[in-house]
Amino acid sequence: MSEEVHGLTEFYASPLGRMAARMVRARLAPLWSEAGRRDLLGLGWAAPYMGLWPGTGRRIMLTPHGAAPGTALADDARLPLPDTSLDGILLVHALETSDAPLGLLRECWRVLRDDGRLMVVVPNRLGAWAHFDHTPFGQGRPYSQGQLARLLEERLFRVTRREAALFMPPFPSRRPLGGAVLWDRTGHRLARRFAGVMLVEAEKDLLSAIPASAVPAGRRVTVPLRSTYAMNVARNEPRRSTPRR
Repeated sequence: MSEEVHGLTEFYASPLGRMAARMVRARLAPLWSEAGRRDLLGLGWAAPYMGLWPGTGRRIMLTPHGAAPGTALADDARLPLPDTSLDGILLVHALETSDAPLGLLRECWRVLRDDGRLMVVVPNRLGAWAHFDHTPFGQGRPYSQGQLARLLEERLFRVTRREAALFMPPFPSRRPLGGAVLWDRTGHRLARRFAGVMLVEAEKDLLSAIPASAVPAGRRVTVPLRSTYAMNVARNEPRRSTPRR
């Protein structure tokens, strides 16, 4: 079970939270433009983002953080879903707060179909948002790009796309929020590595699940005891010369 993240409801109802959700949605929507027809899971606190892709696909939202609108409570290390049942999983406020991130990713790998995609939204270790705990992005463990890529590779995922969002510092006052769009455009163009949030898409790496150095099992043949005895006798018996005619 993940540790509790405080103030999620209040944050997303505040001006700062609404601005943050808007900036993240703007970067997230084009990455999964085809997701309307796919079966998706939102895990963590995905309610502000799952509405990006309306369509005919199933929508499931699970959280370990307590009551959330339209979301069921679940253990993130034991998802109540069958194997290979989903096309995509969106992790928001999930990986960085999980007590067992490897177990969480293992469960994501299990429930995704072979061509399934995982989208991870996590606070960037180099960004300002990870250093202020008055927002949910300042709680839990932030990641660098290299740390997140290695963690995904350990659980047989391969990174396919990266994006960044939230370049404006998380000012608690409402007054600076008017410049959020300018901050976002400038930061995205000049300083992407210092974004507050990283968006990383990964796919199941099925080839890595097969060890490259695996030795094929040979066929084992059992020789009957009687035949073995006869072979030993024949081997030890002196050869008889055959008379010439």
